[in-house]
Amino acid sequence: MAGLCPAMLLFGLAAASVAEAADCVQEKAVYADRDGAYTFAFEPVGSEAAATSHHFKVTMPGRDLALTGIVMTSDDGVTRANGMIMHNCPEGDATGEEIAACTVWEGVIYSVEGNSLIGILPSAGEKAAPELLFAGLGPAFLYSALNESGRLPAPPWDLLSFRGCAP
Repeated sequence: MAGLCPAMLLFGLAAASVAEAADCVQEKAVYADRDGAYTFAFEPVGSEAAATSHHFKVTMPGRDLALTGIVMTSDDGVTRANGMIMHNCPEGDATGEEIAACTVWEGVIYSVEGNSLIGILPSAGEKAAPELLFAGLGPAFLYSALNESGRLPAPPWDLLSFRGCAP
């Protein structure tokens, strides 16, 4: 190990992450931001009739914070995985105003392959992406009501890396 430079070690870790992601389906994939401050755990939707294509939970290890994430795939000529991260939304029927008030982030979720190829979020049942890009995630958290009075120690990074596969 003494002859290995840091770049070689990082390459090895990234290659291991890609290999592990290939053995996991997207709805069981777990990701973390660069600092490991936030965990994004995908879970099965549970119904083929659901309007959403993916569900996920966002947590901060060691902190009492849980956010709900959903993805709705659009296919109006260009397929996109439109995601939302929400905090304390009302249950059941909610107005657009109520949803807007509890939405922390909204945008397109992109997959990132090891060769920097940007794509769409894999469908349920497909192999998990090695990395995910939630464009504008950090600033959205920073300027959201979630961070009132500096409640968050730091916003998450926009790029998330595969960390494991839920059972």
